[in-house]
Amino acid sequence: MNLPAVASASAANHCSVCCLQPPPDRYVNWTKSAAASRRGRRNPRVRAAAAASVKSSVDGGGGETRLRVVESSVVVGGDGGGRDRANDMQAEARAMARAAGASVYSPELLSTRYGNRPFKVVRRALQILSGLGSFAFALFLDERRGELEKKRRVRAVELRRILTRLGPTFVKLGQGLSTRPDLCPPEFLEELSELQDALPTFPSAEAFACIERELGIPLESVYSSISPSPIAAASLGQVYKAQLKYSGCTVAVKVQRPGIEDAIGLDFYLIRGLGRLINKYVDIITSDVVVLVDEFARRVYQELNYVQEGQNARRFKKLYADKEDVLVPDIFWDYTSAKVLTMEWIDGVKLNEQAAIERQGLKVLDLVTIGIQCSLRQLLEYGYFHADPHPGNLLATPEGKLAFIDFGMMSETPEEARFAIIGHVVHMVNRDYEAMARDYYDLKFLSPDVDVTPIVPVLRDFFDDTLNYTVSELNFKTLVDGLGAVFYQYPFNVPGYYALILRSLTVLEGLALYADPNFKVLAASYPYFAKRLLTDPNPYLRDALIELLFKGGKFRWNRLENLLVQGRKDRDFSAKEALQPVLKLLLGPDGEELRTLVVKEAVRVTEAVLLGSVIEGYLSLPDFARALLFNGGRTLPLFTNSSEQEAMLELRARVIRIWGLLRSSNNFDPSILQPILQVLQEEEARNLGNRVVTGIAQRLAARFLQQVLETPATAPASIERTI
Repeated sequence: MNLPAVASASAANHCSVCCLQPPPDRYVNWTKSAAASRRGRRNPRVRAAAAASVKSSVDGGGGETRLRVVESSVVVGGDGGGRDRANDMQAEARAMARAAGASVYSPELLSTRYGNRPFKVVRRALQILSGLGSFAFALFLDERRGELEKKRRVRAVELRRILTRLGPTFVKLGQGLSTRPDLCPPEFLEELSELQDALPTFPSAEAFACIERELGIPLESVYSSISPSPIAAASLGQVYKAQLKYSGCTVAVKVQRPGIEDAIGLDFYLIRGLGRLINKYVDIITSDVVVLVDEFARRVYQELNYVQEGQNARRFKKLYADKEDVLVPDIFWDYTSAKVLTMEWIDGVKLNEQAAIERQGLKVLDLVTIGIQCSLRQLLEYGYFHADPHPGNLLATPEGKLAFIDFGMMSETPEEARFAIIGHVVHMVNRDYEAMARDYYDLKFLSPDVDVTPIVPVLRDFFDDTLNYTVSELNFKTLVDGLGAVFYQYPFNVPGYYALILRSLTVLEGLALYADPNFKVLAASYPYFAKRLLTDPNPYLRDALIELLFKGGKFRWNRLENLLVQGRKDRDFSAKEALQPVLKLLLGPDGEELRTLVVKEAVRVTEAVLLGSVIEGYLSLPDFARALLFNGGRTLPLFTNSSEQEAMLELRARVIRIWGLLRSSNNFDPSILQPILQVLQEEEARNLGNRVVTGIAQRLAARFLQQVLETPATAPASIERTI
């Protein structure tokens, strides 16, 4: 929901500051006579049952669009003052009681309601058919003329305009389709993502009557002032700015549009019927359209209950507002019901208002990075995330915080999918396309009976070209568009959570590109992935880390160094936790295969550190000293050629750099070694140590014999240059 900025109350100071703010001149101070006159015009049959996602309007001066919507998960008392948790819960319970009659989506109830109203159904069906029918006929002609690909962009624009004319349900439907690459070609995805939520306002008298009816008290008993006209309006409702009478706190009051529930219900009744026909007769669409319609309708109906939206905000704040740079505003439960939402009013500027943000001394890229990190936590840490991502729902506050607003549509990522996504990134980095294709089973993109063999070469063709750059240099939109083309060609059924989070990150990258054309969202995301891989004890991620570090029985030190470099950029990275999950597996009962690899690498590294130190000492000697010792050569007797010697020095230097990265990390403490020392006292660890010592002795003996017997110059296999 987007709102223009009118007040100057700081979100950080909440009500203690906003209480000091006098209401603007354009506010209406309510009197008994005005309220009585208004109540006389009320229509008791008006029932608003929508949750508005409000498009921002432009404030009169300076051209800055300031947002002010407030939705909170840290509960503030209904009077704006601090209250204990028990009173907060009671206020929330009262709000839930007021919302007890809120509608929920039920195909059966819609069928019962509209099955006996044929004239109303036919009239609306004709309106829909006249719009969508003309569009379908145009597509049919394009196909007959062989111009389907050529005119795809033109048709996408036409569809956007048609959906806008058809009203709120179809605007929402178009926005939902804009996140479904398995259903729509890229041109349609891009055009539908531009759908706007703005519709004409409805009379304020009806809105004020709705507030009184929902809260059960006169308006002048709640607010000392309220704007005479809405500050913003959208498909599902409109928003007013007000001051609470008791405390003077500035709030935003969101009121639902009259008759919206009936309009949406009728539309979904018709759309679901159309979905059944598509499932039966249209083979080109592989997804179950009825299931998709039901899923989307449930989300829209969730927006019809403002109490649910407040609870969504509370949960979101509990999970993610623990970071000092993330702000989630507060709900005033005593003045909230199913159709009215009273929220804290926060100063903020839309995230795509770069000039306005910079005038506050802030940087768009810093705010976008905060958004990316929070989005990754939403997707991969807790799984509960904002399902309506667009610039109007993200505000930059004067304090430099990123405020999240409008919690009508939320979604969740299943736990198994969170780890599968990180594993998918690892497989992409390793260019393991067979494993990437199999990941789509775990991600529920494909049913188990689908053969992924034909998909592997498509992934290889796309990623071999894309991955010519490093992962941090990839353009996220290019990656999403490429995957979208693959999803569209094959029988993928992309889960809603995945499509929504891709859209969220794409939107954030798009915002950043305005400020820096070279910005890459994957570069900003990589520190989070690196931290999770290095520190998360989950077995799936632990195996993914091992898979990333070992290839062909050989340890890739450059990968570990890169992970540490990137992981340290995440402020939550802890050196104490790094690699602990792998260490536990190494010394555990199931770690024999890993121990074999580690013994080989430990021998190699120990040899490099010991002999590398000897090499450095030798090379630091003056020429006459080297001449006295070994005839002045730059290669020691234990090495057969200079390239082998250089490889050992390079490995030693890399290991030293990695140790330096760990030591210079935040929260580093020598006690980090204590768990290692403890496990080294275990029998399995002692056996492992004996195997390493034996291996080192064998290597040194082999080198000595090599010199004595003057074997041909070949570098030992264990001293190969690190890839």
